[in-house]
Amino acid sequence: MSWGTELWDQFDNLEKHTQWGIDILEKYIKFVKERTEIEVSYAKQLRNLSKKYQPKKNSKEEEEYRYTACKAFLSTLNEMNDYAGQHEVVSENLTSQILAGLARYVQELKQERKSHFHDGRKAQQHIETCWKQLESSKRRFERDCKEADRAQQYFEKMDADINVTKADVEKARQQAQVRHQMAEDSKADYSSILQKFNHEQREYYHTHIPHIFQKIQEMEERRIVRLGESMKTYAEVDRQVIPIIGKCLDGIVKAAECIDEKTDSQLVIEAYKSGFEPPGDIEFEDYTQPMKRTVSENSLSNSRGEGKAEPKFGGKPKGKLWPFIKKNKGAAPEDFSNLPPEQRRKKLQQKVDELNKEIQKEMDQREAITKMKDVYLKNPQMGDPASLDHKLTEVIQNIDKLRLEAQKFEAWLAEVEGRLPARGEQRRQSGLYDAQPAPTVNNCAQARESPDGSYTEEQSQESEVKVLATDFDDEFDDEEPLPAIGTCKALYTFDGQNEGTISVVEGETLYVIEEDKGDGWTRIRRNEDEEGYVPTSYVEVYLDKNAKDS
Repeated sequence: MSWGTELWDQFDNLEKHTQWGIDILEKYIKFVKERTEIEVSYAKQLRNLSKKYQPKKNSKEEEEYRYTACKAFLSTLNEMNDYAGQHEVVSENLTSQILAGLARYVQELKQERKSHFHDGRKAQQHIETCWKQLESSKRRFERDCKEADRAQQYFEKMDADINVTKADVEKARQQAQVRHQMAEDSKADYSSILQKFNHEQREYYHTHIPHIFQKIQEMEERRIVRLGESMKTYAEVDRQVIPIIGKCLDGIVKAAECIDEKTDSQLVIEAYKSGFEPPGDIEFEDYTQPMKRTVSENSLSNSRGEGKAEPKFGGKPKGKLWPFIKKNKGAAPEDFSNLPPEQRRKKLQQKVDELNKEIQKEMDQREAITKMKDVYLKNPQMGDPASLDHKLTEVIQNIDKLRLEAQKFEAWLAEVEGRLPARGEQRRQSGLYDAQPAPTVNNCAQARESPDGSYTEEQSQESEVKVLATDFDDEFDDEEPLPAIGTCKALYTFDGQNEGTISVVEGETLYVIEEDKGDGWTRIRRNEDEEGYVPTSYVEVYLDKNAKDS
């Protein structure tokens, strides 16, 4: 099966067909290029989508991502970002493995096709020239033969005419001979050119054209093979990213499986728990008695009258703590006394932590200024040490101001936790340990009425807090080492500078010995002699199944 033998007379059609083949190749190149643009655009849209729904830093949204469902959604966003990266990889591989090579190949193909058809046209022109020469010699031979016949007939006519002189007859005879000789010469020339043309024609149809058409056929077959290989590469580029895309999807599934509705429910409790007890029964007020009515501790009128009274730890809530009493609107007090006890403790703890960070920042700045001043003292040419005195004084004043502020909030925090700062032990600043539940105290002793119906609570509150502090000290003095109930992995680095805390490094694995009790802290152990509290949000906890069951 050869184009040279089967299609020897289809030069023009082969020229059109090979041009169509190049057009198909260029169309495929355009298709792949548009696919790469789509992949890049899709990846960009996926990245923008992922970025759009990422939680904003230092916003309320960031707090919402404590919930397992929100964490799973965040993992989905991150996986979609990686998923978008794989589409970019597809675009890059299609460009490098298909587009670049095919673009060069098309240019080479055009040059090769041009060369082959140039040779074909050259062979055509040569055979056409030979054909024209043959036709010319044939017409000349025909003309000379006719002229020789006419000259012969004229001679015979003159020879037969008795009135013609002998000289005229001789002249006619010579003319006839000349014409006859010319006819013979034309015949010989025509015969020679005919033989040459037949030879050239055989060479053209049996050698030159088959050879040229064979090259064109091979060129076209290479084009078809190259197109098929490109299509295979096209599929393989997609196939290569399928495992990674599968991992992205597996990551989304794994994140979804980590959603724990019970954990989210517990987080809601921690976020909104007030720490109050539900109001008790309202006592019957007998208006039939002439005596002055005694207002009970839980009466609604007392709730409204005593709306500003601070609740006692372990006692029954005052009126403003009733869930159906409207809260007073206006600016929140500095000590967050408008909040329920549990929420107030968290807010105070958060404020203390913020102040401690600011203090540490100022101390770092003071240390840096001090070092710079020492450098200036040793090398006066670098600067004037006195120029830093004003800045150093300002930083020291800021530190003192922040410390006073921190002490104020720590005092409020200690009050909420039921601890006394006047005890011999140094009070913990970071609010790590929760106060233990207060023992039951007689309501009559807690709520003594003054003659005008108001309450006198100072003595009962003071004795109550003392009892709490004593119990707190006894508990930790006699505490036995707690067994490990699981492990945890540090998600971030935490510098435990306050008493009762422990420093951890990101990625470190430690033992969990006490779960978060709702205060945002988890108790962990590094070894037998080193244990303390870290923020729960800084670690990922893996509890043992036995510990969970118990």
